[in-house]
Amino acid sequence: MEILANVLVALVAALHVYILVMEMFLWQRRPGMSFHGFDVEMARRTAPLAANQGLYNGFLAAGLVWGLIAADPTGFRAQVFFLSCVIVAGVYGGLTANRRILLAQALPGAVALAAVLVAR
Repeated sequence: MEILANVLVALVAALHVYILVMEMFLWQRRPGMSFHGFDVEMARRTAPLAANQGLYNGFLAAGLVWGLIAADPTGFRAQVFFLSCVIVAGVYGGLTANRRILLAQALPGAVALAAVLVAR
């Protein structure tokens, strides 16, 4: 079960690296604009906000990676904390920005957190 939990945590970390890249580096290019369905003008106007969001996603990914490589109890605690942050961010984003965020961010975080807790 511990291997499955680690794989799920790594996948959530990879998802947040992907979001970081989309929001910080590709926002005003075709992949980034189609990510949210923005036209060129909207992407240009929202690029600073997206870059800020991307940076936060990078912090989430870094925390999850730290949780994977740190020895317990620190690693376990870091995983629980950062997965909880992922879930809160996903729920908030799902309620305030786009419901898809509930499935794309909160649900994977919740599944990974459940696996981490069961593996403990």
